[in-house]
Amino acid sequence: MSHPTNPEHTSTGPVLVTGCSSGIGAATADLLVKAGHTVYATARRTDTLTELESAGARVLPLDVTSEESMTAAVRAVEAEHGRVGALVNNAGYGEYGTIEETDLDKVRQMFETNVFGLSRMVQLVLPAMRAAGTGRIVNIGSMGGRFTWPVGGYYHATKYAVEAITDALRNEVRPFGIHVSLIEPGLIRTRFEGTAMGSEAAAEAQSSPYAALLTASASATGSGYANPVLATGPESVARVVLKAVESGRPRSRYVVTPAARAMIAARTLGGDRVWDGIVRQQFKA
Repeated sequence: MSHPTNPEHTSTGPVLVTGCSSGIGAATADLLVKAGHTVYATARRTDTLTELESAGARVLPLDVTSEESMTAAVRAVEAEHGRVGALVNNAGYGEYGTIEETDLDKVRQMFETNVFGLSRMVQLVLPAMRAAGTGRIVNIGSMGGRFTWPVGGYYHATKYAVEAITDALRNEVRPFGIHVSLIEPGLIRTRFEGTAMGSEAAAEAQSSPYAALLTASASATGSGYANPVLATGPESVARVVLKAVESGRPRSRYVVTPAARAMIAARTLGGDRVWDGIVRQQFKA
C-alpha cells in the first residue's frame, strides 16, 4: 500500500539511510520512498540494493567503517541537494559471547560499526544541517541499550554507547533547529538473530566453563525470535522511523514492541534484584 505524497516532505530534504541491504534498513528505505521522500539507500555492496533501486530509491555504496566511503556518500548527497535532510543511522550487528571468552578484536570491529561509524556519519552531515538551520538524525539503538542479558554484554555496550551519544547530541544541536531521535526496537525478525546465534555457537565449546550458559542463551534467543508475541517484522520499526522523520515535534525516544516496553520497565523499576531474578529464570542459572 503506497502512501500519499506529502508536500511538506520537500522541507525534510533527502534522507540517507545506512545498512539497507536487508532487515530494518531495507524496510525503512522502502517505506520512506513510498511516503514520497527522496531516499539514498546505502550498503557496502550496492548489488544488495537492486529492489530498493527499482522501487525508486537512489543507491550509494557506504561502508561505515571506512572514512573514505562515508565521506564520499555524504558529499554525493550534498553535491546534489546541498545537505542531507535526514540521516537514519541503522547499520549495525551483534557479536555475542561471554565477557571472558569473546575475541576482543571482533568486539572492536563491532564498535567500529555500531558506535564509531554512527558517530562519524553524524559528524559528516552536521555542518550542512547547521548551516541550513534544520535537519533530522534518527539513530537506531535497541531495547538492549537499557538493560543487559548475559552473553550479550559487548553488544549491549555498543547500544548503551548509542544511548549516551544520542542524548548528548540531541541537546547539543537543538539550538540549530536539528531534531534527534533514538529508536529502541525489541526483538525484530531480521538476519540479526542468525548473526547473534552464530557468534554464540562459534564461542561455545564443551571445554568452556560457560558451555551451559551459552547453550541456554542460544535456546532463549531462538525461542524469543520465533515467538510472535515477543518478536515482530522490520516494517514495524520502519513505521516508527517514518514518524520520527516526518513529525513536527519528534519524540526523543521511540520504543518498538510492547515486550520491549515491558522489559525496559522491569529493569528500570525493579532494580538489580528483580532483574537478576528475571535473568536466572530466563537462563535457568
